[in-house]
Amino acid sequence: MGMNIRSDDDENDLIATINTTPLVDIMLVLLIIFLITVPVVIHTVPVKLPEEKTAPYVTQPINIQIAVNKAGDIFWNEKYIADKATLISRLQVEAKKTPQPEVHIRGDQVTKFAAIDEVISAVKHAGIGKIAFVTTPVAAP
Repeated sequence: MGMNIRSDDDENDLIATINTTPLVDIMLVLLIIFLITVPVVIHTVPVKLPEEKTAPYVTQPINIQIAVNKAGDIFWNEKYIADKATLISRLQVEAKKTPQPEVHIRGDQVTKFAAIDEVISAVKHAGIGKIAFVTTPVAAP
């Protein structure tokens, strides 16, 4: 679409033209993209996916519960652990068991990450393969 405005009595001719070439280029590219992607989306194998409900967290007696409070103190099943060496030695004993227990870390919301990282590195150093973080579930609306 173009428009020319011309006046015979004015020396400076005013030409106002709308250039639609970039608009047409963009529309053609979008049309090609839609023509390519729509058949891929429509032609899929009809599969009914399984429905899964999340089970609430259940503590098994073989799991190790390690809690870190906001001050950075470490607790093993509610018993205070004084230093990292004690924690590692106790974890190494547990790591030799078959099947190997999981370590569930319960960190306070305002705990500095350095304290949590200390527990994670101790668990790795002891050779335990499974670490989980315990959180509070969100209330359903």
